[in-house]
Amino acid sequence: MTGSSHSGGAAPHYAQQTVSYDTAARAVAAVIAAGQLAGLRLVAYVADPAMEPVAYGRADGATPHSRETSRRKAMTAASTRRPTALLAPELATALEHGSGGILTSIHGGVPLVFDGMHVGGLGVAGGRPDQDAEIAAQVLTEIGADPVATA
Repeated sequence: MTGSSHSGGAAPHYAQQTVSYDTAARAVAAVIAAGQLAGLRLVAYVADPAMEPVAYGRADGATPHSRETSRRKAMTAASTRRPTALLAPELATALEHGSGGILTSIHGGVPLVFDGMHVGGLGVAGGRPDQDAEIAAQVLTEIGADPVATA
């Protein structure tokens, strides 16, 4: 986190670190390329820690609902700071109901963390959930992010 204080010795004001557009766009492109190699038409969405969109892309011919699924996966990983696959079942149900269906436990969402600093979430959709999660983890390595927790 970065902090700055104004004159008078008042408490500092803090700004949350967020993923850059350049990094988000590289992640989206890497997802689509990995999907093509695997014969999948994937959709990728990157959200910042406040769950706001940073970048989005879809392969030609991707299913329309995959856009929404990728968005929810990215938002969940950005908000919870953990992979969607690792949400405890009781927490997943509560989050899904409590957020009006915005958050999800479908595999394929991973937090974006660089050198221990959480900066957003990546959501991948269009394959089976296990394929989406595998490609998301692969893309983290490709863009130089910290590896995702697996348990």
